[in-house]
Amino acid sequence: MKRLILLACAALPALAAAQDKPGPTLLGAGLRSRPTFDGSAERTVDLIPMVRYFGKTWFARTTQDMLEGGARWNIGPGLDVGAQLAYEPGPRDHDPDASVGLHIEADRSIGIVPVNGLLRLRQHLNSDRGVELDARANVGVYRGHGFLAGLYAQATWASEKHFESYYDVHESGLLTTRFGAFGAYDLTPRWVLFASIDQRRLSDQAMKSPIVQRRSGVYTSASLAYRF
Repeated sequence: MKRLILLACAALPALAAAQDKPGPTLLGAGLRSRPTFDGSAERTVDLIPMVRYFGKTWFARTTQDMLEGGARWNIGPGLDVGAQLAYEPGPRDHDPDASVGLHIEADRSIGIVPVNGLLRLRQHLNSDRGVELDARANVGVYRGHGFLAGLYAQATWASEKHFESYYDVHESGLLTTRFGAFGAYDLTPRWVLFASIDQRRLSDQAMKSPIVQRRSGVYTSASLAYRF
């Protein structure tokens, strides 16, 4: 049972919206193919949840690269700050834990193109696993005839404790960069099909690790969600 719960929480966002703000609640599940860990030559398949809920203050989502939930407050047009609790995979995909942190998120439009930016700081509850900082951008590129498509990019920086616990190297700084695309299609007014693909690339610091076999790996996912 514990294994099933952890697999269900290991969420890469098959659902990603260019503007991640209050709207329909979505709940579903899917499958994801990925490297066993970033840097591994072996692959595995996970059962992943899809969650998107925004209330007046509380939220839960898998739309920004992880399963997270917490509270958010609007501080200006299209600008929110929040605090989150998130699921974190463990080193080499073992002994997962959680993190707590803060984030600031902006929703804007460049002409008719919706753009979302996120800056997120997270401290692992297991303090030996350190701190991470994410900078992420989502851009919508098409919407019409029941389809939605977009692109995203993310860079993650990590503390020395994180590099030591995950990769056995005494480094800090840039950990990974990732670039991806997502798509959605309305099967019915209530049911939505999602798919995503991205490539994650380890930094030069992480490549010094004795456990790393490959610099980059591809993640793919497909999910089905119900719109409330």
